Amino acid sequence: MNLFTFDDMKNIKRKTLGDAVPLELFRSVRLIGMYQGLPMKGKNTTLAVGRKIGESMEVTSLEEALQLFEELKIGIPRVIEKNGSELHIAIEDCFCEGLPVHEGNMVCDLEGAILEGALSPIYKGKIHVREVKCNVNGDAECEYKIRFS
Repeated sequence: MNLFTFDDMKNIKRKTLGDAVPLELFRSVRLIGMYQGLPMKGKNTTLAVGRKIGESMEVTSLEEALQLFEELKIGIPRVIEKNGSELHIAIEDCFCEGLPVHEGNMVCDLEGAILEGALSPIYKGKIHVREVKCNVNGDAECEYKIRFS
């Protein structure tokens, strides 16, 4: 059952506060509430939520998905490598940039799941996105490997 869609989220009628919330609030929900507050660092939840959000976006191409990623200020995606069944994408200006480094931790699984959900209808659900680098881990950028089968 779909009570809400991505298009529903665009209906913003806040006259005084407008359409923006501070990044620190989003970070708090993600990293304090979900990452620290749920079992397995919230991974099952963020993957399910991200995929559902992505599916609701109804994009028709990889380019459109990457453009929407930037328009929503999730980050600035850049294709590093593309070959047959795999795509490697870096994300500049990710939401986690500037947070303290905690080696061994990757915190941007929600964003990868959004990409997976958005691209699944285009590639008939035969897609898998995996976060391979993260600013929080000490990497220069967040990166994802996308595998098509």
